[in-house]
Amino acid sequence: MSRAAWHARIECGGAVSGAGFLVAPRTVLTCAHVVQEREWAPLTVSFPNRRDLGGLTATVAVHGGWAGGWTDPGDLAVLELDREVPLRPARFAPPGAEQGGTHLVAYGFPAGFDEGVQARYRAVSRTLIADEWLQLEAASAHGQPLAGGFSGAALALPDDRVVGMVAQASDEAGVRIGRMLPTEVMARYWYDLGALVPAPEADTPAATGRLHTLVRRAEEAGLDCRPDQLYRDAVGPFAPDPPADGFASLRAAAAYVQWQVDDPEAVERFADRLRALLEPRPPAAARTAGWAPIVVELERSGEGQEQVTVRVSAYREGQRRPVAVERLPRGDVRAYVQQRVDDAFGHLAQDAEALLTFVLPREWLNEPVAHWECGPEDSTPLGLAHPLVVTDRSRHRSARLRHQLAGKWRTLERSPGRTVLHRVDCGSTEHPLGLRKRLRDEDAALAGFGAPPATAPEHFEASVNMPVPVLLWPRTGCAGTDHAGPCPGSAFLDALSPYVAGVPPTELPRRIWHLREEAAALDPGGHWARDVQLLWDDPHCYPEPPASLHTPVA
Repeated sequence: MSRAAWHARIECGGAVSGAGFLVAPRTVLTCAHVVQEREWAPLTVSFPNRRDLGGLTATVAVHGGWAGGWTDPGDLAVLELDREVPLRPARFAPPGAEQGGTHLVAYGFPAGFDEGVQARYRAVSRTLIADEWLQLEAASAHGQPLAGGFSGAALALPDDRVVGMVAQASDEAGVRIGRMLPTEVMARYWYDLGALVPAPEADTPAATGRLHTLVRRAEEAGLDCRPDQLYRDAVGPFAPDPPADGFASLRAAAAYVQWQVDDPEAVERFADRLRALLEPRPPAAARTAGWAPIVVELERSGEGQEQVTVRVSAYREGQRRPVAVERLPRGDVRAYVQQRVDDAFGHLAQDAEALLTFVLPREWLNEPVAHWECGPEDSTPLGLAHPLVVTDRSRHRSARLRHQLAGKWRTLERSPGRTVLHRVDCGSTEHPLGLRKRLRDEDAALAGFGAPPATAPEHFEASVNMPVPVLLWPRTGCAGTDHAGPCPGSAFLDALSPYVAGVPPTELPRRIWHLREEAAALDPGGHWARDVQLLWDDPHCYPEPPASLHTPVA
């Protein structure tokens, strides 16, 4: 018995009109022009390698929109059989597998060969003709040429995996060329095909099947989402640009990710983001003190120190919603963030309290983001307009530290009033490993520094690499080297300690927000808290796994 019994013969009104191939127990694909007379002629499908099945009545379930001309797009038809057939359907190869001179075999039914005959061809290149067809040329000057009766035949690799369908053949004497519809083009006209075709480099269709299931769920639910932004957030700034006029639908964006993006993880990331918009809030996300985070992630791009990738997202009911992603010069970051943070508020519930979170590279943690203005027409600093925190990018993405921090927050929730400031005075002679041990032994939840991170980088690194959820320091002030006179760092810690003592850690962003307001109102130039920076890191507040936030480039 043939292992490829899925090859089909199509008859209209009792005459052979072309070929097709089985892709599901009741579903056959062929060309639209093969069944163009379906309105008045009965349509019959048979399988030459399983004659015992006889002829099966079929109807056209999906038509690709082919208008009748040989240069018209959409020459695809999906046939539904009157019953299921006990055959293994065709398997598909990833897009591009037809390249490299590989011989492709088509099983067609030209005149005089009702039982079928095979022809060997190969793809000329990966370049589409009119964005629709790949050109074929005969594998040799001999053998069976493509002719009438091959239209709709699958083009298969030597291992029988399908890469496309014969659509046209040259009728010029001595010219042995043709055209094929590759699978990614066929899926434009029948979306369900995408669930059967693996993405490039994927070993199984599981990832694409999951993606298409989620797309159908989103359509059934009437999900309001922006396909262009969903695409950009999933693939990052270095993937192919979307079409100039954007994606017409969520389906179009999903298909583009599946077949036009080389990154093998892009399909999973797109599906993860779509799932985040569809699925209900996870239980762990309830422990967020009512915060609705707006997250701004900054990281250097691969193009140099002055290029920055900015990613903005918002959380609603515990689910992350992509807002924007862009690669731009560092000097343009502030204006871009102002605009996109404003956009992010449109994703929050009406009664939600926003928490602005800047996820920064470690060497940028002292950036004055709390002093950035809200916008060109509103000079209010972001840190006065809303609770604002920073967090370390590497820690935000470390599965080990996320696990440890989640455990620390569970402990804090059981005794929320025991917050104590663990001091790291400027000029401290304590060894960094000694500080690490002290913070662990004392089960520290809150550490305060008397000077900015760059003044004592080893002490700061020891603290940020520990599961200490909250760190505070003054952005400016004591240099940490000469303490002959009054030390502003010690004064900062002396004033801060009673201000945060006993405050539940979940309330600290709101507490520091009020402190910033107080400093600006009472003494904007000299208040001890005028430049306070708060690193606050509760994994419950950002329930999406950190791995899914990664940009696909280093």
